[in-house]
Amino acid sequence: MRIFVAGATGAVGLPLVRSLCTLGHEVVGMTRSGNGVDRLRELGATASTADAFDARAVRDAIAAAAPDVVIDQLTWLPASPADIISAMPNDTRLHKEGGANLLAAAEELGVSRFIMQSRGFFLDAAAGRLGDETAPFRYDAPGPVGDGTRVLGAYEDCVLGSTVLDGVLLRYGFFCGPGTWYRPDGAVADQARKGEMTIIGDGSAVWSFVHIDDAVAATVAALTAEPGTYNVVDDDPLPVSEWMPAFARWVDAPEPHRVSVEEARASFGEEAVYYHMKLTGASNARARAKLGFRPRRLLWASDRS
Repeated sequence: MRIFVAGATGAVGLPLVRSLCTLGHEVVGMTRSGNGVDRLRELGATASTADAFDARAVRDAIAAAAPDVVIDQLTWLPASPADIISAMPNDTRLHKEGGANLLAAAEELGVSRFIMQSRGFFLDAAAGRLGDETAPFRYDAPGPVGDGTRVLGAYEDCVLGSTVLDGVLLRYGFFCGPGTWYRPDGAVADQARKGEMTIIGDGSAVWSFVHIDDAVAATVAALTAEPGTYNVVDDDPLPVSEWMPAFARWVDAPEPHRVSVEEARASFGEEAVYYHMKLTGASNARARAKLGFRPRRLLWASDRS
């Protein structure tokens, strides 16, 4: 196939492009100018430096690529997870404007399939239950988290509601593995070794992760799978109170500190409390059934006490 990947040098984008090229697909990767161009070229892909916020530039880039499939892997994430909340408005704008530009161009130019990176860790599921693909996002989440979920939800609706192309939503879990924050030499491991890892309250929020290579495998499968929504998450959704100490042991870091909800709200903000107290895990049953998805065990799950 001819495939256009936006966000082609991100945590998912670059290994995805590598896999697609290895499988013999013709890939055009959209990235910022600079080192990303060379990274794509060495994989055998063509680089495009169109600005996602420039609708005309995006349209021209997709027209030149003439792809069968457009894959949106755009993100605007900081180098440090400590800055995630402050970075969210830019990330949200990228999904709202950049995503709209990609989808409009794909629809206008007759692209047959549009695959969108979405998120499987903001789903609104009942306490003690895993969210499936029918679960909406938690639109009442605080601050920029809620702003982001509302934009993602609207974007998902546009992709699935298209009458001229097949839409696929991949709701990934938190990425772990090479090139992510969650690896032995990653940013979260650095925080943990510095004693900066903290559990808020009872740490009851349940997180779903996914290894980056498993996310790539699911995305490749989505090229030809039934359109619709898929939760691309591992088999080990765990509360913060379990996964965080296990992660600390895995990277030889001290046990995480514990702080009260009130202390955390005053020091870190309502959003941090939300991440530790409100998130619900996701079910990957549909991805297993329809994508042949077989995720590896969470890397540090064996270190749980």
